Amino acid sequence: MTAEHIEIVEVGPRDGLQSESRVLATATKVEFIRRLVAAGVSSIEVASFVNPKRVPQMADAEGVLEALASQQVRGQFIGLVLNPRGFERAQAAGCAEVGMAIAATESFSQRNQGCSLEEGMAAWLDIAARARQAGMRAQLTISTAFGCPFEGEVPVERVVRLAERAAAGHPVEIAVADTIGVAVPTQVTALIEALRAAIPQTRLRAHFHNTRNTGLANAYAAVEAGVRTLDASCGGIGGCPFAPAATGNIPTEDLIYLLHRMGFATGVDLPALIDVSRWLQQTLEHAVPGMLVKAGPFPTPRMENT
Repeated sequence: MTAEHIEIVEVGPRDGLQSESRVLATATKVEFIRRLVAAGVSSIEVASFVNPKRVPQMADAEGVLEALASQQVRGQFIGLVLNPRGFERAQAAGCAEVGMAIAATESFSQRNQGCSLEEGMAAWLDIAARARQAGMRAQLTISTAFGCPFEGEVPVERVVRLAERAAAGHPVEIAVADTIGVAVPTQVTALIEALRAAIPQTRLRAHFHNTRNTGLANAYAAVEAGVRTLDASCGGIGGCPFAPAATGNIPTEDLIYLLHRMGFATGVDLPALIDVSRWLQQTLEHAVPGMLVKAGPFPTPRMENT
């Protein structure tokens, strides 16, 4: 019997590195992506086309795409955009897929994207239409879907209404993001069930931060509720620079360990991915939050061969 597949969207090169104090060289970012691809990770957020003054870690987005193409590194590479100008940059750089984010609250939209919720929704619908016309894939993330650092709890009904409006843009998928890491599994179950009922034809994705150590539990709840695409970041690096105390994403290797032991397939070579996280630690010159980079997989290769 073939194991059911869970797609992993690796966000370390974008969401992970954007929160690092050091700005890595373009060549180092490309090497990071190359190692991820070699480990079997095929869908990767590689850059964000945003204001370099606000996110200097992503100032070389065009350079990253150019280097990946010239070195013939192949994968499903995604560029984050927040407005039409960002989309135009991504299109010119040769991005085949763009991901946009809108916030679930007015306060976070103003602070993170510098626009109102209505302006953000209008920008998404415009970008989605332009992407379709250009033959590009476009997907959307609803950030702060489980809680906002400025407004607190976010009602399920609000997220559902936003998703229903966003679905008019025909995204390849809609993701719900726990941007500040406040969600618990019961919230995840309730929101995913409500979204599946409201927009049954739209593929759902989930993006969890591990700020309060509930990230993997939330990922499990999302899978149990029917989600088959999950974001994660190699080593668990990352966070949101515009949200107080929003620490790292769930570690990709820890998530894959969980999924593989549950009987799901991901297409990722787990020991190889752990090696990527160890390389990342050395490159960043600090420990990463992930656990498997410390503990290793189980059973170990030695035990499997006895």
